[in-house]
Amino acid sequence: MFKKILIANRGEIAMRVIRTCKEMGIKTVAVYSTADAESLHVRFADEAVCIGPAPSSESYLKMSNIIAAAEITNADAIHPGYGFLSENAKFSKICEEHEIKFIGASPEMIDRMGDKASAKSTMIEAGVPCVPGSEGVIPDFKTCLKVAKETGYPVMLKASAGGGGKGMRAVWKEEDLQNAWESARQESKAAFGNDDMYMEKLIEEPRHIEIQIVGDSNGRACHLSERDCSVQRRHQKLTEETPSPFMTDELREKMGEAAVKASEYIKYEGAGTVEFLVDKHRNFYFMEMNTRIQVEHPITEQVVDYDLIREQILVAAGVPISGKNYIPQLHSIECRINAEDPYKDFRPSPGKITNLHLPGGHGVRVDTHVYSGYTIPPNYDSMIAKLITTAQTREEAINKMKRALDEFVVEGIKTTVPFHRQLMDHPDYVSGNYTTKFMEDFEMAELED
Repeated sequence: MFKKILIANRGEIAMRVIRTCKEMGIKTVAVYSTADAESLHVRFADEAVCIGPAPSSESYLKMSNIIAAAEITNADAIHPGYGFLSENAKFSKICEEHEIKFIGASPEMIDRMGDKASAKSTMIEAGVPCVPGSEGVIPDFKTCLKVAKETGYPVMLKASAGGGGKGMRAVWKEEDLQNAWESARQESKAAFGNDDMYMEKLIEEPRHIEIQIVGDSNGRACHLSERDCSVQRRHQKLTEETPSPFMTDELREKMGEAAVKASEYIKYEGAGTVEFLVDKHRNFYFMEMNTRIQVEHPITEQVVDYDLIREQILVAAGVPISGKNYIPQLHSIECRINAEDPYKDFRPSPGKITNLHLPGGHGVRVDTHVYSGYTIPPNYDSMIAKLITTAQTREEAINKMKRALDEFVVEGIKTTVPFHRQLMDHPDYVSGNYTTKFMEDFEMAELED
């Protein structure tokens, strides 16, 4: 087992990893930028190393500084969390070269699954259902036109190196295809330095449902059931729940089998998610694979009583998994609490938290790195906390979430707490009748005097 793990991340996920390491008797090293000197992960780790100034390109993305921090503290493993370098094949390879265990996917696995066109062709080989469309990257517009005709409109153009909605264009008729092709390529080139595009059939009334998997070094994998991530804004998830209100026992079994098949086909090692689009007829299609821990992993932990960070560490140390698949025994919902103003188009709201009261009670979990007096820097993702409620039924979990949101007090900045409180009363959400298009029609109710 590892003696010391460096956490190459910040904020709540760094705190999350530190907690499990402490429970396992493993020493921890925090790294931080100058903007994060007062963050809780710096305070609670056994050691802390400043790795650069505020911009992430000069700190959390600076591979040489992170490796140097690991070497001077004699860390024998690095946990990358999510975001930053968690799905960077080069960083995984550098760790390997320096004989530091990267608690995540191998460089080859990240390369194979990180490129969406390559991932899709791999899944087709594995026999996993995929959205109809191009076989790999589309070389030119003439081919694009041909593939669109064969696939049938509407279609979705996607950047092969994409993420976060960049380089994506929905096209409903042929005369709009060329403009969409050109603008998507330009956006992808600017965002990722890569303008490779592929095409898929546009799935109407889609749900975004992902399956949590864990694979070990022996090539075995298991699944821990699903999470419904359909409530999104600009392709960024806002809230998640498990089990999905759209799920049936038969569909869960099929999707779980497909996710395990995908993982074992590529001999995936570690925690990851196989993400699917599910149409209104409950047909499901592979979308992508995330080769890291997910932001929303706590809801899975809550419904199957399973520490995913601990499992990541054990698998990285060569411990085999049990191979058992898990079915949710409870219902859990996560609301991402962001430093954003939902009344002003979710505009970021960094600044000093002058007062903070976190909710508690049975079935309430808060993962956060902030406290009263903490200043949220403007340099990073705006998420400041994850509020998770767990209960016997979905209705009870929603009611518990309403109560917890009413208790969640953050003063000095704007947050998305009011949005989530209104969401919990929205009839379509309460009935489970929502898709990835839900936020297109959502409007915040006026502020009360």
